[in-house]
This record gives sequence, C-alpha cells and structure tokens, in this order.
Amino acid sequence: MSLVGSYVALSKPLALVFPVLLLAWLRFGIGGAAMLHWLRRPADEPPLSRQTRRLLFLESFLGNFLFTLCMITGVKLTTAVSAGVIMAAIPAAVAVLSWLFLRERVAPRVWAGVACAVLGIGLLALARGAWASAGEATSLAWLGNLLLIGAVLCEASYAVIGKKLTGTLGPRRITAIINLWGFALTTPFGLWLAWDFDFRGVPGSAWLLLLFYSLAASMWTVWLWMTGLRSVPAAQAGVFTVLLPISAALVGVLALGEHLGGLQLLAFALALAGVLLATVPSRAALRMGGASRR
Repeated sequence: MSLVGSYVALSKPLALVFPVLLLAWLRFGIGGAAMLHWLRRPADEPPLSRQTRRLLFLESFLGNFLFTLCMITGVKLTTAVSAGVIMAAIPAAVAVLSWLFLRERVAPRVWAGVACAVLGIGLLALARGAWASAGEATSLAWLGNLLLIGAVLCEASYAVIGKKLTGTLGPRRITAIINLWGFALTTPFGLWLAWDFDFRGVPGSAWLLLLFYSLAASMWTVWLWMTGLRSVPAAQAGVFTVLLPISAALVGVLALGEHLGGLQLLAFALALAGVLLATVPSRAALRMGGASRR
C-alpha cells in the first residue's frame, strides 16, 4: 500500500502527458509484457473453474479498471478535503465486506484499528484542505464525491475478492491474469486514443516514469498484496490501505515540495497506531504461539 500511494503521487506528471485511458492501456501492456511467464499454470494448481474465472474478471474490472476511472475523475471534480475524507473509509469498507461475504470474524482490535485509520486520514484531509484554494470545488463536486465513494467500494471489493482467489491460485498467476483482463478492457479506448496521439512529443523522463508506474502498479504491488492476503484476513489487511493516502502525501512533501505541519504529523501517528492495533499479536496469541513451539 505504501508503494501504491507512492506511484499514485508520482503518476500525476504522467496524467498531464497521456490521456487517462491511454495511460491505463500502456500500463497494462508494459506490465503484461514483463510477466508473460507468470501466466503459465503450475503443475500443482487446479484448472480454472467457472467461478474462479468470474472472480478474476471482477477483480480486474473493479480493482483495476473502475477504480482508476473513479479515483482520477473524482479527484478532478471535487476538493482535496472531500477526497481525503472519503478515501479514509476504505479500511472500514473492507472490514464490512469481509464480514458480509467472507464471513470473517472481525476482532474488536481490528475495528479499533479501522477507527484510528479513518480518524487519521480524516485529519490529514482537513489539513490538506487548509492549503486548498476555494476554487478547487466545481459545480460537479457532488458527482466527484459519488465517484470517490465508488472508488472506495471498488478498492474494498478488490481486497475481498483477492482473498477469495488466493485460496485456489498463486499470487503470481492472479497478478498476471487480472492484468491481462485490464489490458483487454482498456484496449478499445487505448487504440482509439493512440491513433491521434503524438508519441514523439513525449519526453524521455516521462517514458522512464511510465516504465516505473507500469511495473509498480501492474506487477510489484499486486504480487505483494496477493502474497500477503494468503496469510492475513481481509479485514486485517484492509487496515493497511490507510498507507495509500499517507504515502501519497509523504511523496508529495518529499518529492513535490508540499508542506507538512503538525496536524499532518498527528494524522500519520493515528493512522500508524491503527495499523499496529490491527496487526500486532495480542498477549494471548503470543502465549499460544510460545506453547505450540514448546
């Protein structure tokens, strides 16, 4: 999630060079070329069932395609305050969906971690709002807020479906297949936009940034997320999505020259406390682990 937030922040210059859907198409194409060898089915893995194929499509459609469109378009239409507050709901949305669809028991400590995460990013959003000009809001801010709520649900669905998939498929194969679906979904738009796009006018630095963005967004982060989901409940993993807006803000401060004040530092502390609450083993768990080793 830290890496996701980093490439989201660093992809801002790319969005100024490439149209959003062309950028998405190039991302999936470059990422797919880098992991063609991950598509091969291992000998110990069962053939894809109809349900697994359906889940793989939904994972890509919701987590890759719709999330990107909702997030980028939503942020353009609304204010930084609204975007930060709404995206702070991702951990809670993951916990609720995992309880509803995976029948996971969400421990009180995880709910407390979710609450800290939401409060921390809410404070961060309010702090960022102090820098935002009043002119950021548009007459379509309500639509932007709805799109951001859609992005929250897409990201939460991505975590829950990913947990389901890791029960039958390996992380590398999941990563490669959902990227292939993303490439298929964006190809009609990508080809149409590429027809009139002046690729010769793209500077070399943008191509290097595109390479990093493609490998990070399509390959590295997805593989790390799916690997972690194999051994961590979805509700607990969802708390880590708090690191997405945190790392994006830190990259903005360190690489893009934005200001960091006391309220932002308090927000980071609360959010990280939420992660610790949800992930550090309890005393009972440590005692059980020690007993099992003996």
